[in-house]
Amino acid sequence: MSPPVPGVLRRAGYWVSGVLARAGQNVATAFVQIWANKGRSVLTTLGIIIAVTSIITVVSLVEGFGGFLARMLRGYGTQFMVVRPQEASDPFAAGGRRVSLDLRDIYAVQAECPTLRRLSPFVFQPVEITYGRSKATQIPLRGVAEQYQIIRQFHADAGRFFGPVDVDRAAHVCVLGRTLLKLLECDDSILGDHALIDGQRFQVIGLLESKGSFMGEDQDETVMIPYTTALNMYPHRRESLPFLAEATNEEAIAAAEAEIKRVLRSRHRLRPGQPDDFSISRQDQVLRQFGQIRTVATSVLAGIVSISLLVGGIGIMNVMLVSVTERTREIGLRKSVGARRRDIMVQFLTEAVVLSVLGGALGVAAGYGLTQLAARHPQMVELDVPWWSVVLALGFSAGAGVVFGVIPAFKAAILHPIDALRYE
Repeated sequence: MSPPVPGVLRRAGYWVSGVLARAGQNVATAFVQIWANKGRSVLTTLGIIIAVTSIITVVSLVEGFGGFLARMLRGYGTQFMVVRPQEASDPFAAGGRRVSLDLRDIYAVQAECPTLRRLSPFVFQPVEITYGRSKATQIPLRGVAEQYQIIRQFHADAGRFFGPVDVDRAAHVCVLGRTLLKLLECDDSILGDHALIDGQRFQVIGLLESKGSFMGEDQDETVMIPYTTALNMYPHRRESLPFLAEATNEEAIAAAEAEIKRVLRSRHRLRPGQPDDFSISRQDQVLRQFGQIRTVATSVLAGIVSISLLVGGIGIMNVMLVSVTERTREIGLRKSVGARRRDIMVQFLTEAVVLSVLGGALGVAAGYGLTQLAARHPQMVELDVPWWSVVLALGFSAGAGVVFGVIPAFKAAILHPIDALRYE
């Protein structure tokens, strides 16, 4: 006597093979019906095709631009933070004393924070620059230390960036951005020459490599000088001096932030419970927040575009209802030879799903083609179709087929065989 387990497995195998055979037969029947009504099928799936094409294209564009901005943010460095004096309408907001952040605070942070690798004070001031007969106004001046070029990846591609000796001596030297060269109507020949910054004479020792625009700000429209020189020119900045601090590595950012807080709170004599009179903005947090915004934007836009699937689904439902009416006698014949309600329902539901999935596949192909066409534009960012957007689009289209195919399938399943055979 054979053990019962192989018999159970054999019966399960027969059942699975039977289910697969019926499913294959239903799919084949669906393709026959679609092919028999090619024109109507194409018009029916047009709504699904347009909806899926829109989903693929929109998601690819949003993800492409989001990836471009994320790479740009990472290019600025993810290990630095910006420390600013707390902005308040009342300058004496911190316990009755004036809020300030000066060079002594910055030097103390540099000496007492072992997790910091580089540090640079930052003086920002709109200035007027004159070179020969050309003049440029409201140019962002950055007074920084020599370490700034490494922290923010601002390197000179002609000449040189100023060094520690220039900073110590408060030398009147500067480096210019490429956009500023155009505003001053000059070229690389300005190297070694002199320009006037707010009326003071500076020697141009370097030209910055092009950085492009970010969030509407042209980063090449700038001039950089040693921060010591900037503080001599604008002494009112000495008591409100932001600075940039770079941690030794990405894992040390949180520890570096804690060390900066400890040093500054101690120097500013802040008691436990008192709020900080300074703020710290971490670049990695900005990148993380941007990633969250990018995800939300992609989801919202994809969701809005997906609403158009309703139109395609309604079109499928209407055509399937017409198909049920046209094939009433066929339904009656199938029921008279033993077809059950669920067999009829599964058949028509399969046709609706196959129709919508075909539309979804054509939409994916069209969306991929549009994305590749857009990517050929010379000013377009790198575009790619995310795999999950294809799965999402096909899943939504199949779901639309199921949802909007239920009513026609149920209508076909409940037809009485005698009434169906009498139908003219």
